[in-house]
Amino acid sequence: MTCGSPSWWAGAASPPASSAASTSPFGTSRARSRAGQSTSCWGGFADKVPVYIAGGYYEEGKGLHELAAEMEKSVSLGANAIKMKIGGAPINEDVERVRVVREAVGPDVKVMVEANCAYRYYEAIEIARKMERYDVFWFEEPVNPDDYEGHKLISQATTIPIATGENEYTRYGFRDLIENRCAAIIQPDALIMGGITEFMKVAAMAQAHDLPVAPHGNQDVHVHLVSAVPNGLTVEYYSDSTDPMWGKMFKNTLTVKDGHVSPPDRPGLGIEPNDEALAPYRVG
Repeated sequence: MTCGSPSWWAGAASPPASSAASTSPFGTSRARSRAGQSTSCWGGFADKVPVYIAGGYYEEGKGLHELAAEMEKSVSLGANAIKMKIGGAPINEDVERVRVVREAVGPDVKVMVEANCAYRYYEAIEIARKMERYDVFWFEEPVNPDDYEGHKLISQATTIPIATGENEYTRYGFRDLIENRCAAIIQPDALIMGGITEFMKVAAMAQAHDLPVAPHGNQDVHVHLVSAVPNGLTVEYYSDSTDPMWGKMFKNTLTVKDGHVSPPDRPGLGIEPNDEALAPYRVG
């Protein structure tokens, strides 16, 4: 582990020997013009980063057995961390779902939970305390994104780190979230918040407060950004359990290996649409 890199995640990659930090509103074009990969143009801190596989959605006919099987499949893809949904069932029922997942994946796999803003702050505190015994790595979006005080109260009431940020769209909202210590893990999404430049500003702001960033959403974009900054914690990854076009949309698929993903060394973001696979869905 290198000084300055997130210490929460054992085995996080060391930075390469050299890096050149550079940001631009036109990051992809700039990277392509240099015929280099985006990670190097935007910081080049690490050549691989930890990853977690998102899933555990509520579905009709999906019981505890099916949920456990899904989480076991995610681990079999090479992940050392998985995320599941809570907030769509009564609190005690969701706690039981967390217990089943923990037993299915064992003690060494990180388990995250996401509520998608399902709770009032006192309900979030209740379920957080009940989940603590199952070693939950983070509790994502427990309350409405604008309820900064609620986030702060929850953070103070549980040992589980609170993660949020996917519904913040500018650095100004993140400023308030960070300065008020509303969360321990910051989750910007470059695809909805003004692009890569705005993301990098938020990452720097979080770093100044000793907070890691774990972006929400698209792995093909965010693998570059998490690799580019010293406080990048992990990349969210969607597999075929949540994305029916996984492995089909692009000519090259980002793969998980030993709990990590590596940014491709192709120009720009390193992604090229698979026109043949996408042809049946073309409109106009």
